[in-house]
Parts: sequence; C-alpha cells; structure tokens
Amino acid sequence: MSIEILQKDVDQWIQNHGVRYFNELTNMAQLTEEVGEVARIIARRYGEQSEKESDKQKDLGEELADVLFVVLCLANQTGVDLQSAFYKKLDIKTQRDHDRHQSNEKLK
Repeated sequence: MSIEILQKDVDQWIQNHGVRYFNELTNMAQLTEEVGEVARIIARRYGEQSEKESDKQKDLGEELADVLFVVLCLANQTGVDLQSAFYKKLDIKTQRDHDRHQSNEKLK
C-alpha cells in the first residue's frame, strides 16, 4: 500500500467519521502525545526501566499506527504529498549518509 493511498484513506475516514480535521496545532500536540506513548513502551519494554503491569498489554504496533495516522492528517491538511517527500528525503539520505554510516566504527 502506498503512502498516497494511506493519505486518501485517512481523508476518507475524516469525511465519513470525523467532523473535520483538528487544526494543525492541535494535531501537532496530538502527535507529540502519541510519540510519547511509543516512547513509554520502548523505554519500558526495551530499555532499562521496568514495565508496569498496566503497560504490558499495550500494543506497540497500534501506538505506531496512531503516530502514522496523525502524521498523515498533518500532511493532508497542509497539502504535503508525503509519498513524494519521503522518496526525496530517502534519496538525500542515501547520498549523504552511505559513506558516513559505512565508515562508522560504532556500527561495526
């Protein structure tokens, strides 16, 4: 499934189930909240903090999907073609970082 299709799916969901998009600042705050939920799971499940019993049932995939949903909302409401932007960024990173990461002793 392409990012373009995901953007259209989110827009259709907003039209069918939401009243409208939250404004950009509200969505930015919501994105921060969702990223915090992902960070909590990662820190407790894979980091050094112990995982609380109440957190053990949290689904990392579901929380990552929440982040993606809000990112897609922000892209839609600001007119960003996220698929094009992603491939442009991937090309930049490929050119910029290939040799940098290949020669990083910390990654070997």
